[in-house]
Amino acid sequence: MMPSRPPLPRSVVALGFVSLAMDLSSEMIHALLPLFMVGTLGLSVAAVGLIDGIAESTASISKVFSGWVSDRIGRRKPLILLGYGLAALSKPLFPLAGGALPVLAARFADRIGKGIRGAPRDALIADVTPAPIRGRAFGLRQSMDTAGAFAGPLLAIALMLLLANDIRAVFWIAVIPAALAVAIVLFAVEEPPRAPDAPARAPLRLSDLRGLDRSYWAVVGVGLLFTLARFSEAFLILKASGEGLPLWLAPAVLVVMNLVYSAAAYPAGIASDRIGTRGLLLASLAALAAADLLLAFVPGLTAAFAAIALWGLHMGLSQGLLSRLVADRAPASLRGSAFGLFNLATGLAMLAASVTAGLLWDGFGPSATFIAGAAFAFSAALALFALRIGTVTSDCPK
Repeated sequence: MMPSRPPLPRSVVALGFVSLAMDLSSEMIHALLPLFMVGTLGLSVAAVGLIDGIAESTASISKVFSGWVSDRIGRRKPLILLGYGLAALSKPLFPLAGGALPVLAARFADRIGKGIRGAPRDALIADVTPAPIRGRAFGLRQSMDTAGAFAGPLLAIALMLLLANDIRAVFWIAVIPAALAVAIVLFAVEEPPRAPDAPARAPLRLSDLRGLDRSYWAVVGVGLLFTLARFSEAFLILKASGEGLPLWLAPAVLVVMNLVYSAAAYPAGIASDRIGTRGLLLASLAALAAADLLLAFVPGLTAAFAAIALWGLHMGLSQGLLSRLVADRAPASLRGSAFGLFNLATGLAMLAASVTAGLLWDGFGPSATFIAGAAFAFSAALALFALRIGTVTSDCPK
């Protein structure tokens, strides 16, 4: 008879609901934003990639500092609340936007909020969760996050029908779940008592970085390759639109992707606690490469949506597990900084990936964008083999 595992802490479940509500809001906007930028505002695909890349890399850079601050002060919740609060305040900027710069400002503010909350939130999950169920905890949060990410586009589809394709009105309604997310953080998320004060130190001092060993930096390197292979989902929406998907159904792209993502994330987290992460990460890369090749070489909406589902499977089998690997390889005193550095590396990779994808799309067509993604997926798989990341023996928690 297998020994019973401890239940998930209340704060982990609360953070799952917070992620669900904020992603419900964000994806109502993001499911329509690429077509809003290209169709309503008249921007190029390269501009869409640049705006998305700048926004995501900004989030990742801010995670470095928020993670370090949460380690320094021994508190996670104030930064989590600040991050979700800033994201909620950014939402009204989208329906007010009239050009590229206002959209960039809105995305910038939204992603700064994401950056501020991301590393402290993941560090808090690791702080309150026993090591044997850490994969389950990260899998649950990722799964609930993604449940909001497919419910948001579904709601956007319904609202587009009810509001006669009024994208700005849909953006206004998205403000409501963002406010709910802030309320849940305020009243339902708890953290352990503050740790004893540590001596003041400069952010990211070299002596601190020496506390992160080679196994951690190997995970950072693999995470970077994973991100280069997975550029912004905006390109999936543009591809489906190019294959004939009507405007009001554009959010269906994220519905399908995130439905598969959500369904896979929690079981993948549970499986990683038992068998390690390597096989699951390799399966995720196989799914991503297959998606890219379908998008590059097979025309039609049926092939596009099959690829979108495979993209979601890749996300479900990889994102929570990469967070688990970071948590397992970072000392408790440096956990926030470790998540911040990881997100900095992957954020810069996302900027490079999205800008490159946009330039390839405008210069050589959509197929070139997806062929490049498949090549990076293959490179990430080779790195997993070379560095032996994700084997059962290398997944032993600290």
